Amino acid sequence: MFFTMGVSLYTSRVVLNTLGIVDYGVYSIVGGIVTLFSFFNGAMTSATQRFLAFDIGKNDLVKLKKTFNATLNIHMAIAILVLVLAETLGLWFVNHKLNLPLDRMVAVNWVYQFSVFTFLLGIIQVPYDALIVAREKMDIYAYMAIVEVFLKLIIVYLLVVFSYDKLILYAGLLFLVSFIVRTAHKQYCKWQYEESKYEFYFDKSFYKELLSYSGWSLFGNIAAVARGQGSNILLNLFFGTVLNAAYGISLQVQTTVQGFVLNFQMAVNPQIIKQYAAGNKEQCLKLIFQSAKFSYFLMFIITCPILFNIDFILELWLKKPPKYTSVFVMLSLVSMLIECISGPLMIGAQATGNIKWYQIVIGTLIFLNLPISYILLKIYKSPELIYYSSIIISLLSLVFRLFFLKNIMKFPVKFFFYSVLLRIVFVSVFVILLHHFFFQLIIIRNSMVYFFVNISVIFFSTIVIIYTIGINSEEKKSIKMLILNKIKK
Repeated sequence: MFFTMGVSLYTSRVVLNTLGIVDYGVYSIVGGIVTLFSFFNGAMTSATQRFLAFDIGKNDLVKLKKTFNATLNIHMAIAILVLVLAETLGLWFVNHKLNLPLDRMVAVNWVYQFSVFTFLLGIIQVPYDALIVAREKMDIYAYMAIVEVFLKLIIVYLLVVFSYDKLILYAGLLFLVSFIVRTAHKQYCKWQYEESKYEFYFDKSFYKELLSYSGWSLFGNIAAVARGQGSNILLNLFFGTVLNAAYGISLQVQTTVQGFVLNFQMAVNPQIIKQYAAGNKEQCLKLIFQSAKFSYFLMFIITCPILFNIDFILELWLKKPPKYTSVFVMLSLVSMLIECISGPLMIGAQATGNIKWYQIVIGTLIFLNLPISYILLKIYKSPELIYYSSIIISLLSLVFRLFFLKNIMKFPVKFFFYSVLLRIVFVSVFVILLHHFFFQLIIIRNSMVYFFVNISVIFFSTIVIIYTIGINSEEKKSIKMLILNKIKK
């Protein structure tokens, strides 16, 4: 992940410099329109992951095969639906409603088409990816991530070498990379897992159960997409493509940093569902607690050096970052720190299968980001306000998630507050105060020496503080044993 992060940030810099701020903003907003349709796919993705892991936890291989084939059929239907909507409603919106440069409309339409077909590949691939996660073969994801990174390095080289329209070339090459990676995942599943071999299967009651579950997830996914890409569209309508470029860069940083936590949670999530399916509620709760806490600490270790050195990092990375980039990156990382605590809680709710009112209430809260952001932008004309509303709503959503879990699985909210949230607050405040007072003593700033000293002190002091006051004695013992076992090997 460190290797992937480094290459991703490097390629982003080259792509921004090669395309220019306007074209980079065009790619960000046009690709975002396609992502608007992801709520169909997102709803079914969570259902697929949940039911596959549940069947494995029950050790019901016959039902597992039926589940896989049913979810594959449903995803194919979703791909057809998205294709129709994208080539009608989405195409109309791109050409008639977005604030885009008129002289780039030919390139815009090429980018849109490549983005659509890249997205369709991802939809059809979901059951295969979910099966790899449910089978906990995380090494495959590591290998494929490295392959994908090298392919993206080749894209950067080709962008610089070829003189063809670079925006169209970039979108086309990304589609090709997606096709190669998705095909590799699919072939691996077919080689390794008998249940991934396609056989048409139809049982009305079975499909009803899958679609009923995903139906309630659909509302939550619409809200999540509205918050993410809806904000991007609002920025375009109010401020144009330059702020879309800043938003795209902040999204790139967020996605890259978030990859650490998502991969960590990806390894834990199937176990949470499997333990619940097997009736081991105590172990299920323990995994939720530890996943929430360690997700935050892992994210905090990575984001702290970025937050405290954001301007220097952006100038070093991009040379001349678009306006508002530093504010967008900082606020998006703060929002992400809150959201990473909620991830394991969402999986806990999914494990129970009782998600109707959970999705209605949390989805409504998250969806409020869009109208609130619109009103704030209309009144105050300050683009960073979309992030402030997101942070506040993320905090409220976290509170509501806790009390929903208390009702549907007797989640010990009070114990979670003391053992997880309070430790997170203590660690965060301690690190911030330490940084503030320690670096007030340093006179020379904005130099490479200061930068490396700064991030080194923050990085290692954060780890020490987390180990000292962030984790309990049992967790410390587990970490010591893990290190000793690695040394012996």
